[in-house]
Amino acid sequence: MEVLNSNTEQRYRPVVASAIPKSEYWDLIPEELQEDIRVVSKVFPFRTNEYVMRELIDWDRVPNDPIYQLTFPQREMLSEAEYDRVQTLLERGASRDEIRRTITEIRWKLNPHPAGQMTHNVPTLEGRKLPGLQHKYDETVLFFPGQGQTCHAYCTYCFRWAQFVDLPDMRFQARETADLIAYLKAHPEVTDVLITGGDPMIMKTRVLRRYVEPLLSEELGHLRHIRIGTKSLAYWPQRYVTDDDADDLLHLFEQVRATGRHLALMAHCSHPVELEPEIARRAVRRILATGAQIRMQAPVVRHVNDSAGSWAQLWRRGVRLGMIPYYMFVARDTGPRSYFEVSLARAYQIFRHAYSRLSGLGRTVRGPSMSAFPGKVRVLGTNRIGGQRVFILDFIQARRRDWVRRPFFARFSEDACWFDELEPAFDSDHIFFEREEDPDAEMSIAV
Repeated sequence: MEVLNSNTEQRYRPVVASAIPKSEYWDLIPEELQEDIRVVSKVFPFRTNEYVMRELIDWDRVPNDPIYQLTFPQREMLSEAEYDRVQTLLERGASRDEIRRTITEIRWKLNPHPAGQMTHNVPTLEGRKLPGLQHKYDETVLFFPGQGQTCHAYCTYCFRWAQFVDLPDMRFQARETADLIAYLKAHPEVTDVLITGGDPMIMKTRVLRRYVEPLLSEELGHLRHIRIGTKSLAYWPQRYVTDDDADDLLHLFEQVRATGRHLALMAHCSHPVELEPEIARRAVRRILATGAQIRMQAPVVRHVNDSAGSWAQLWRRGVRLGMIPYYMFVARDTGPRSYFEVSLARAYQIFRHAYSRLSGLGRTVRGPSMSAFPGKVRVLGTNRIGGQRVFILDFIQARRRDWVRRPFFARFSEDACWFDELEPAFDSDHIFFEREEDPDAEMSIAV
C-alpha cells in the first residue's frame, strides 16, 4: 500500500463531497467510481477525513476495502432508475431547485425515520412535544444535542442519515437542556440518558459540558447511568489524545464518575481495522483510566463486516483492550438498505459462529438484534418444531416490559431481512403480540 503522508494530522478537518476531488487520495479511485461518488452523494450525505483515508482504508483493495465501503458512497445505494435520474440532471446542468426537488422525492421514499421515531418516540411535557428527545423504553431517554448532529465521518448505511440532509422537519435536535431536565424530573423511572446524534464527540468539551453537567444535579438522583453514543474511536481517536481539549474531556468523564454515576461510551465499532492504529488504542486506554466503560456495538453490514471472522476478531481485540462487546445489530430498514442488508438467517449464522470463537469474557455480546417498532427483537436461533422450521425470537427491550425475554416464533425465511418481513409460525393468523394501544392485553405467543 502506498503511504501518501506519514505525518500524523493533529487537527480535525472534514472532507465533504465538494472537497474530495481536491484530496491527494482522489486519483487512487477509479474514474467510474469517482462518478458514482459524485452522483450518489447528492442523495446521501458524504463526509470523511484525512485520518480515515490514511489509516483505515487500504487503497490497493478499493472498491472492496471494507472501510471504503463503509465511508464512500456506492452506485448500488440507489436503484438504477434513481441513479440515472440524478446523473441525467447533473449532466444537463439542471437548476439547483430541480435537483433538490428530485433528491427530496427520492429521500422520502427511503423511510428516513423508521421504527416510530417521529410518531411514537417523541415525548411530551405539559402537552408540548420535545423534539430533541426520544423515550421508547421506560428506563432510557435519548437526547439529541443540537451541536452534536454531525460526525467525524459518515457511515454509508447510517440509519440516521436523515439527520444530515435537507429534509424539512426531520431532524432531532435540542439547543439546550432545560426541556431534558424538566422531563427527567417529571419521570423518576428514567435511570439512563443516552446522549446521541450524530456524534456528541464532534462537540468541543466546553459545549458537551453544558449538556452533561446539569445531569449531575442531586435533584436527579434517580439518573444513575449516562451513555454517550459515538463513532469517534474509529473515525477520530485524536479526540481523546491530541485534540486541544482532550484532557478537559477526560476530566469531564472523571467528574461524572465522581458523582457516583456510571458513564459508558457506546462505541460504534464496525471492523477490527478500526482498532489497529496505536492512537486508537491509546484513546481507549485514556478513556478507561477515567473510570468510564466502553461498550462495542454495530450492525452487521454486507460488504463491510458480513463474516464471522471479522466479528470474532473485532470482539477479541476489543476485550484485550478492556472494551465490552455489547450488541450486534441488524441494519435498519431505511436508506440504502437493499445494498447493505443481510438476511436474518445469515446474520444469525454470522453471530453464532463468531460467538463460538470467543472466550467467556467476550460473550457479553447480544444479537443479532433489530431495533424495530415494538422493541429490540433478537434472533435466538432456528429450529424445527412440529415439522415446521422456525425462527426463535425474543425482546431484549420492548415498549412494554412484560414482553421482555418471552420467546416467540416466526416462520423461517431465507430471505427475510427485517422484523416486519416475518410471518407467524404454525399457520397462525395473529401477530406475535397484541396491539400496544391496549394496555391490558396479554402478549400472544404463536405456538
